[in-house]
Amino acid sequence: MLSDDEGYFDTQLGKHIAVYEESLPDITESDLVIVGCGETRGNGPGYNQGNSPDEVRKELYRLFYWHDSINIADIGNVKKGADLADTYAALKTVVADLIDKGKKVLILGGSHDLTMAQYGAYGSLERIIEATCVDAKIDLNMDTGLPTDNFLMEMLTGEPNYIKHYNHIGFQSYFVHPHMLETIDKLRFDCFRVGKVKESIEEMEPAIRNSHMFSFDITAIQHAHAPANRTSPNGFTGEEACTLMKYAGMSPNISSIGIYGYDSDMDVHALTAKQITHMIWYLVDGIYKGKGEAMPHEHESFNEFSVIGDEYETKFLQNKQTHRWWMQTHDGKYTACTYADYLIASKNEIPERWLRALERSI
Repeated sequence: MLSDDEGYFDTQLGKHIAVYEESLPDITESDLVIVGCGETRGNGPGYNQGNSPDEVRKELYRLFYWHDSINIADIGNVKKGADLADTYAALKTVVADLIDKGKKVLILGGSHDLTMAQYGAYGSLERIIEATCVDAKIDLNMDTGLPTDNFLMEMLTGEPNYIKHYNHIGFQSYFVHPHMLETIDKLRFDCFRVGKVKESIEEMEPAIRNSHMFSFDITAIQHAHAPANRTSPNGFTGEEACTLMKYAGMSPNISSIGIYGYDSDMDVHALTAKQITHMIWYLVDGIYKGKGEAMPHEHESFNEFSVIGDEYETKFLQNKQTHRWWMQTHDGKYTACTYADYLIASKNEIPERWLRALERSI
């Protein structure tokens, strides 16, 4: 674990993060708790525990701290277990304990299959959740036998199951068997192709806002912006990855965020580590911007718009402070949406987001 006393300026994160040294830091007032897990055996034989979380920390602590009201703690790394299942169990226990304490947790991975431990934390708490993964691939490939390639099968179909809804953001079609998309659609889950997301990235904000768990694989980022990604030259730019991470920070629901797939041995000039730290900086920025934001039941904080169409009637709420939108669904509950959804409804058309919510209830 890195010390917080390595010559940092008073305005750098290294001077403000409460770091695990000889004892665990006090997390009572923490808005974000960082935990590392460099486990990579899910990638297959030849992979072992890495030091990637600490390489990210080296770059993270050097960044300047702009939000004094956001408290961050770093409790160190989960050690590798005797086998992969032991590591999953240890990480799951740590994350579940932090979530149960009402903390927002940032996991520095490690291979992407550690998402199963992240998800398992909610299972151990018996919490039904909405989950979002950002990944160039859809990890449902049962042919390889590698956990990092097929963990989504257990996560989405295993019993007991705690997934209410799942979003997959940024898949690249040439990596995905068409039948995988059919499977996802039959489950009434949503997949967003990288090109569509790049055309209107703001449309991803409601999906992320509704989520409780957020998992980001760096394979979703262009190689030029994340040289440790050897999967694809295409994908999101660094700035787009930061935007998605800011949305996760702003979400009032998300309690765990995992960043996976980083192998420091494959990095160039620590550029991928730097990219990840910029994403974390925007995560903190999002936490700052979303802190204390009113929820739909706090009516006085919203502008209300009623829409009566030929086939349905609904209400839209716009937050007076942040200008973010919520839409009333068929069951009277509110789901996050965009201004574009309101415009569609005002033209006597049914927004796809409203229809998808209806489909999932049938």
